[in-house]
Amino acid sequence: MSESIIYQKIYELRGQKVMLDYDLAELYEVPTRILNQAVKRNYKRFPEDFMFQLTRDEYDSLRSQFVILESPGRGNYSKYNPYAFTEHGVTMLASVLKSDKAIEMNLVIVRAFIALRQFALTYKDLERKIQEIWLTVGSHDEQLKRINAAIEGLLSGKMEKQSWDERDRIGFETT
Repeated sequence: MSESIIYQKIYELRGQKVMLDYDLAELYEVPTRILNQAVKRNYKRFPEDFMFQLTRDEYDSLRSQFVILESPGRGNYSKYNPYAFTEHGVTMLASVLKSDKAIEMNLVIVRAFIALRQFALTYKDLERKIQEIWLTVGSHDEQLKRINAAIEGLLSGKMEKQSWDERDRIGFETT
């Protein structure tokens, strides 16, 4: 399975990148209830910063945004709100689900989370550099207008004549 498919299954909820239990179950090729049973049997391994259950509002919002839950024969709504697993929670799943498929998929998923984090850092760095350029170039507009006006004045011969004493000095002043 490619990382691009996994990227599509990573959502941002409560300010964290997470994956939902039914997406993880699909990737691990186990029924969602089996995944959740394994988690419940090892509940101490999944504190709130590793896993949390979505509220009905969060779930409804996700469902309306991404048209989640269109499995035939299941109805239109899930009986239970799904669990969301953070990167650390996904990593912990490898110790709970012992199948080779779970371990293999876990490595791919963790790499996808790492790639997303690196992309976010690169994006922030790029944003900072653009802001620095904007601050530097921002004053250039006025300077370019003044230079253009001076050149036009020189070319048209309409530039004001100033004596040497009235001109702005450039360079070092000698005392």
